[in-house]
Amino acid sequence: MPRGYEVKRTLVKAESRLSVPKGARRIVLDERGRDLTTVEFSKLLQSEAAFIIGGADGLSQATRKAADALIRLSSLTLPHALAQVMLLEQIYRAATLLTGHPYHRA
Repeated sequence: MPRGYEVKRTLVKAESRLSVPKGARRIVLDERGRDLTTVEFSKLLQSEAAFIIGGADGLSQATRKAADALIRLSSLTLPHALAQVMLLEQIYRAATLLTGHPYHRA
């Protein structure tokens, strides 16, 4: 990751035990979420963010309602592990865009 960015993966088996760092934006990935361009996605990283991916049955309505942003990575249904990889790549791409690194060629 570019300097100044840190990614931490936390596995939470029970949604009721989900916690987000104080001050972090709660960004929920959901099939009903909004499609974003890379530039729009990069704006989510301008402040601390916690990305939440649900399990096979998705996330509860309460978790979705508590979100600061509801987004989706694709219109396709993705396996959980692939969604994690795609999210990490988009975080990396957005961070390089914000730091002026040539990785993203917009």
